[in-house]
Amino acid sequence: MTLPPSLEVTGLAYAYPDGHQALFGVDLTVERGERVAVLGPNGAGKTTLVLHLNGILGGGAGTVRVAGLPVEKRNFTEVRRRVGIVFQDPDDQLFMPTVRDDVAFGPAAGGMRGPELEACVRRALEQVGMADHADRPPHHLSFGQRRRVAVATVLAMEPEVLVLDEPSSNLDPAARRELADIVRSLDVTVLMVTHDLPYALELCPRSVVLGGGLIVADGATKELLLDDELMAAHRLEIPFGFDPGRA
Repeated sequence: MTLPPSLEVTGLAYAYPDGHQALFGVDLTVERGERVAVLGPNGAGKTTLVLHLNGILGGGAGTVRVAGLPVEKRNFTEVRRRVGIVFQDPDDQLFMPTVRDDVAFGPAAGGMRGPELEACVRRALEQVGMADHADRPPHHLSFGQRRRVAVATVLAMEPEVLVLDEPSSNLDPAARRELADIVRSLDVTVLMVTHDLPYALELCPRSVVLGGGLIVADGATKELLLDDELMAAHRLEIPFGFDPGRA
């Protein structure tokens, strides 16, 4: 039996209450196990798209399906378990007294208890290399460590899709490399929203470029980054000294 794609977005259009039209008909299919980068300038609609994937935003035109399940009110509990969003600022996700409490929060809210919950928390923290920090308050950790714990809070829910919003921002080179190693090791579908073009090339074989509320390009990341006209038209800047063709 062929499994449905992890994400299937068809004709997605959305206008905010103030009348600003953010999406004009986005079509995007992401197969299971793919790692796809979403690129584009500020205001292109990247965040609006992401917030539709687990029903935080809705009510526009078009459809969104997660593993074949329509993203609509009756499915929100299951959809939000399957699509885990790691926001740019880990402090938006970490609010409990200890790392263990933060990672346990989602599964516990879903009814998990006792040894099963402990095992789930330990497994998620091991996946991000933070098992030795379970009893520490999150605010005592470095920014890179907090971001890894934020990833663990999502992994504890055993999602099918991991959405990373600007995952490399504010990370030093070592933390950036550690996070890349973690992302590569995970057996999940990854959608990575980023301005960091070298990181997109390192982690995502495929990229889509969002511009003016539409997907204007979809293909191999290296090929898109080598398209000077496309990059310039959508304010995507290759860092000085970085050559996508040789990376």
